[in-house]
Amino acid sequence: MRIGVTGHMNLTADTTPLVYAEITRQITAVGGAAEVTGVSCIARGADSVFARAALDAGGRLEVVVPSRNYRERKVKPDHAPLFDELVQRAERVQVMDFDDAGAEAYEAANEVVVGSCDRLIAVWDGEGGERGGTGSVVALARERGVPVTVVWPEGSARG
Repeated sequence: MRIGVTGHMNLTADTTPLVYAEITRQITAVGGAAEVTGVSCIARGADSVFARAALDAGGRLEVVVPSRNYRERKVKPDHAPLFDELVQRAERVQVMDFDDAGAEAYEAANEVVVGSCDRLIAVWDGEGGERGGTGSVVALARERGVPVTVVWPEGSARG
């Protein structure tokens, strides 16, 4: 089972453990985490929480990096150690063919995630958003017939 993720980057500190617990529950509910490959862009917030939960549950991780300069230009210093750890632990890392991070690169990376998974977990408060954001990825998955599970535990908030 290949499970992709989309979600908000700005989860509050109190929201992170709630989301982690629910993602872990979703991953283990599919019949054994060892059979799960998580597909994530490992951005701050939902993407990294999902990646860590998949690995901690005994699953595998595939990473899609939106551009060649993503690590240098978009990964903030406080997120860099986790980003680097997840890249190291991934079975596969695909870097999209874009020099610069931006809307076009993010949309292409989201297309790869949605196109390569059997199911999508969306850490989403249901709010609309910008092009390439969580809401548009959910719409893309639904348009393509990929089942979407929305994860937004009670008490969750964006910072």
